[in-house]
Amino acid sequence: MKLARLEEDFKIVVVEKFGYGFSSDTENSRDIDTILEETRGALNKKGIKPPYMLAPHSMSGIEALYWYKKYPQEISTIIGLDMATYEAYENLKISLIGLKINRWLVKANVTKIFPKAIESDAVKYGNLAQIEKDTYKELFYKNFTSTATLNEVREVKRNSKKVRDIDLKSLPLLILVSNGKGTGIKKDKWFSIQENLRSKSRMGKIVYYDCPHYLHNHKALEIAKEIKLFIKEI
Repeated sequence: MKLARLEEDFKIVVVEKFGYGFSSDTENSRDIDTILEETRGALNKKGIKPPYMLAPHSMSGIEALYWYKKYPQEISTIIGLDMATYEAYENLKISLIGLKINRWLVKANVTKIFPKAIESDAVKYGNLAQIEKDTYKELFYKNFTSTATLNEVREVKRNSKKVRDIDLKSLPLLILVSNGKGTGIKKDKWFSIQENLRSKSRMGKIVYYDCPHYLHNHKALEIAKEIKLFIKEI
């Protein structure tokens, strides 16, 4: 999603965790406490003080929920972009073998022979300029199945258990939901997971979009409008 759609109204900060974006890789533990303290430390180092409105996508939803659980005074709102919860991982089978094979293919440059096979929604639908698309592809080859992301996947079930019984009653919560495609979870179940999350908040709102998991690349304009409206209402 183009940040320009929101940055006129909000101060936008993107924290790229180890193994993502322009950040380096790491062999440090990917338990949720380590990840959270790295994020908080990065913001503090740059003088960016709480409270924060978090906008996590997918697996980062676990970190956002845990952040609120551990430091509720630092979080004013969570805007979930098809965000994950404990329930999303409770019965999900995760195979690291496939990820490791894909990692080998990328490192061996095999996937560069079939570039369309690895084009993501950000490249196809994200309204990126050509230079941004080129940068995105370079970062894909740099980061795909990095040590950090592999270890994060390895830890995700343990991490998610720490937010199983979280109290969100007093937290403004906007949940933006895809049709479930790309999550590995059936549509009806995905909707149920998101509705269960929304129901935990007295100030919860849920909006559905008929598009895949990376919904911010498909519905950027609609999502930006929904976020602005929600913030005004609270």
